[in-house]
Amino acid sequence: MPGDSAREKERWSSGSAYEAYVGRWSRQVAREFISWLNVPAKARWADVGCGTAALSSTILEQADPGSVVGVDRSTDFVAFTEGGMAGTRASFVVGDAAALPFARDSFDAAVSGLVLNFVPAPERMVAEMARVTRNGGWIAVYVWDYAGEMQMMRHFWDAAAELDPAARELDEGARFPVCARDRLSVLFAEAGLAAVETRAIDVETHFRDFDDFWSPFLGGTGPAPTYLSSLTEDGRVSLQERLRARLPLAPDEGIRLIARANAVRGRRP
Repeated sequence: MPGDSAREKERWSSGSAYEAYVGRWSRQVAREFISWLNVPAKARWADVGCGTAALSSTILEQADPGSVVGVDRSTDFVAFTEGGMAGTRASFVVGDAAALPFARDSFDAAVSGLVLNFVPAPERMVAEMARVTRNGGWIAVYVWDYAGEMQMMRHFWDAAAELDPAARELDEGARFPVCARDRLSVLFAEAGLAAVETRAIDVETHFRDFDDFWSPFLGGTGPAPTYLSSLTEDGRVSLQERLRARLPLAPDEGIRLIARANAVRGRRP
């Protein structure tokens, strides 16, 4: 059974583990997100909480930017990202999303993927993104729909709570109400942003079989994998079997789910 330490010890240290867990699905969301923003070519972009550069790399591929600067508090993520993106128009720095190391009006667009809910003061992060963006520029984020249709996580936490009621305290769906579209809209409006809009972005998450679904949770990076690593061996086996029984298997034994992200955008007036 997890205690407070399970929440306190959530790990975000392995770039490769994060990629296997949700980074690959984030990259699919990022493509639709960047198309939706439709920022003009040669713009200056900031990627706040860049992680393994799922969003930064998509900006480079789709948006023809003048430059992309990614910032993340994890030195391991920054090192992982720099190692794979040398020679591009992107650069990466270690920094705090709530105290960005950039001057006012430094960027044409400030964006963030899957980070807002993990920041202690989301309103401060949005304010910082607005500060470093020029007048008329876009501020935009996307986050998983934890309480709804981010199905791989929903199945995990629902199964965990059936076996261990204390797991409900760690479930991102309960912990992060800011991820709902109406809450995102209010957050951006209260930050003084104009033309605020939200939308849902769905991507298909197909797994070859149960092992393909299960193995990313063993990587120890993120709340659900951290929770799993806190269990005894018997606890892990029980959760594994509960999940195996509840997941929808296709005739080919594959597992076909969706991952929904909620996105919000607004302009700095």
